[in-house]
Amino acid sequence: MVVPKEYVESAFSQLLGCRLQRLEAGVAEVALALEPHLRNRGQKLHGGAIFSLVDISMGLACSASHGFDQQSVTIECKINYMRAVSEGEVVCTARVLHAGRRTLVVDADVLQDDKLVAKAQGTFAVL
Repeated sequence: MVVPKEYVESAFSQLLGCRLQRLEAGVAEVALALEPHLRNRGQKLHGGAIFSLVDISMGLACSASHGFDQQSVTIECKINYMRAVSEGEVVCTARVLHAGRRTLVVDADVLQDDKLVAKAQGTFAVL
């Protein structure tokens, strides 16, 4: 799916360093490298950065589902963190599980290589 850059990037996603890897109907894959400004006090990738990566990926999956001419916003999101990230890069793959007229339910996995870092599920409202 080819979409103009301004539709898939925001100032916040650029600030974090998110890089879109794949975008297709109802699916988005976004990568994030562990940079010094994303570390927590324990020198690991901050959970808030991981959550932001998830939210960005889920939002893009929603847009890839209902079209970039409509907006959707997060109603709620739950995340489980499985392991810490000390170096390298993580990739979030978000998939729309249900696309209704008013809401979408989205599932996301954050992986580092083949290891699960975090698992999330969210609900989005179509505006």
